[in-house]
Amino acid sequence: MPSERRPSALTNPRSDRVRAVTALGRRSMRSATGRILIEGPQGVRELIRYAGPTVVDVYVTAAAADRYADVVGDALSAGCYVHEATEPVLAAMADAQAPQGMLAVAQWAPPTLESVLAAGPRLLVLMTQVRDPGNAGTVIRGADAAGADAVLVSDNSVDITSPKVVRSTAGSLFHLPVVTGLDTSATLAALSAHGIRTLATEGGAARTLHDVDLTTPHAWVMGNEAWGLPPELAAACDARVAIPIYGRAESLNLAMAATICLYTSATAQRAGG
Repeated sequence: MPSERRPSALTNPRSDRVRAVTALGRRSMRSATGRILIEGPQGVRELIRYAGPTVVDVYVTAAAADRYADVVGDALSAGCYVHEATEPVLAAMADAQAPQGMLAVAQWAPPTLESVLAAGPRLLVLMTQVRDPGNAGTVIRGADAAGADAVLVSDNSVDITSPKVVRSTAGSLFHLPVVTGLDTSATLAALSAHGIRTLATEGGAARTLHDVDLTTPHAWVMGNEAWGLPPELAAACDARVAIPIYGRAESLNLAMAATICLYTSATAQRAGG
């Protein structure tokens, strides 16, 4: 790293700077500062490439700076502040046990539902009462891979800025809009008002995802990992749809189900022009 960005290594795990970064593991501190923690070279790489202006600081060990020289180079080219830190300092800052010698702090300003709807989306996924960080992050990653226009998250779901969720998105959090803090009933009404059909995933539904028209704008509505969608929310959607299971599995993991639905939709929409 150039000397002007590398004044001296951070060596004190108990310093005020380290404590401030560590505190971002708490939701209250993230809410108060508007900042989030991104751990590991993959997440930091995607943050810099797709949300560079939001980066506050990058922290990296000397070994990781050599191993991930491309990420450090991208950070410096983007004008980010890159700080060398010792392994104990990185360990004290990180929520994860092994951030691979690199993490970053960034400002977090999620988009609004209004801005997403104004862009004329054709494929969305709405998570409601999803509590598991790994599931939430994997749904975001699957939506990104399927080319969805945005991910919508209810106010009674897991905090998307949690380091565990951010890690599990593997950088996808910075690739597509993720709207948080939504009231589910109001969101269903807003989607309907914009001509977006809402499809509730329900294991016992009479129709499967192969029986519905997926070429028009729609949103998949995914419920809690254990009990699915509440009956009143499923009834408020335009259709209830099941994923056909051809083998002996009783059900599918939430993130797997969401990915299957999103890819089926993406395929239908691309085939339909």
